[in-house]
Amino acid sequence: MKKIISIWSKLLIIPIVLLLTSTLFNACQQQPKHKVLIVTGQSTFNWEASSEALKQILENSGLFRVNVHISPKQGEDMSGFNPNFSNYDLVVLNYNGDPWPEQTGISFVDYIKAGGGIVVFQSANSAFPDWKEYHEIIGLGGWKNRDEMPGNYLYWEEDEFVTDTSQGYGKLFSKAETYQVVNRDTAHPVTRGLPERWMHADDIIINRLKGPAQNLKVLSTAFSDSLKDGTGRHEPILFTVEFGEGRIFHTAMGYTVSDEEKSALECVGFITTFQRGAEWAATGSVTQSVPVDFPNAVSTHHWENFLPLSLDELMAKISRYKIGMSRKYISDLSNRIRKSDGSPETLLEFEKKMLDFLNSEATIDSKNFICKELSWMGSGKSIPTLEKLAKEEATAEMAAFALERLKVE
Repeated sequence: MKKIISIWSKLLIIPIVLLLTSTLFNACQQQPKHKVLIVTGQSTFNWEASSEALKQILENSGLFRVNVHISPKQGEDMSGFNPNFSNYDLVVLNYNGDPWPEQTGISFVDYIKAGGGIVVFQSANSAFPDWKEYHEIIGLGGWKNRDEMPGNYLYWEEDEFVTDTSQGYGKLFSKAETYQVVNRDTAHPVTRGLPERWMHADDIIINRLKGPAQNLKVLSTAFSDSLKDGTGRHEPILFTVEFGEGRIFHTAMGYTVSDEEKSALECVGFITTFQRGAEWAATGSVTQSVPVDFPNAVSTHHWENFLPLSLDELMAKISRYKIGMSRKYISDLSNRIRKSDGSPETLLEFEKKMLDFLNSEATIDSKNFICKELSWMGSGKSIPTLEKLAKEEATAEMAAFALERLKVE
């Protein structure tokens, strides 16, 4: 009897152990992998809004857990400002203000030399005009209230990068606008898989960046139009720097006016390159896929709240579509379907949402669009709904077209 009880005890223990193992595994899988510190508190632009946005963007990827370290206000005592960089896989610099204490600077440099990852965000390339090692870490920059800067200009001209050693100041801003980004290095993990050319929304172009430009690789440029306070040349906009064992990703994008106006940060191109650049700086590789609605060479795309719309949210947007309006949302749905895994299960999930849509109070034009999509990816489940719509004058033509294709298949 004792032997039987012992056997049953072991049999009961096995599933419990498996359940606990599975639970722990799933918990580990759900835990963000990389610890990030955003250093901020003083900046040329709105550091409060931009820091909160950057935190949300990183955490939305599911790869990062983010803390924000805020410095004293400008002009206040900085002696106690000493972030523990070594506790983090990645440090994001959103800081441009008073000098750090000497020991903080030493700790920062040691962190990078030992392999720490850095993201330089926009106006952080204006910080610390008298700190030589910082210039080397960020590669290129520009500093206020200085007529001359040491180092080199770097820009793209006649199909190659030009290193310009002429004297002069560094860093000017063009007017905020939508502009085209050109990926000059399409093999780097950050830009691999992205379109060679894509549109970025409502941002300034920082031009005449200048610095040591050592161990620097330009990933992307933007044309700075001389008619819009620019230089008339292609300026570096995304680049990387190696310093010691550390990796630095530098983005000159992300102009933030206010808590309400964050169009540049909501651009899918900015979000994607920032997330991928952060992962590369932390790990040396990129595991993230390219969003299906990544901008192309002629149009931008925004994510409100820095996240793509859920399928339900997207269908709600489409439900208001009328011919003559922007096709952004219906194009988004088409792309999602075509770039999905194509499995019967996935297509059935889309089909169910689309059939519910056809039975809703959506506009006629949006229903005709859904009928057209169902014509190539729907199943027999769509036929009853389409037969009903084929009897209604406004949807008869497109519903009949879809039925004809589905019944042939």
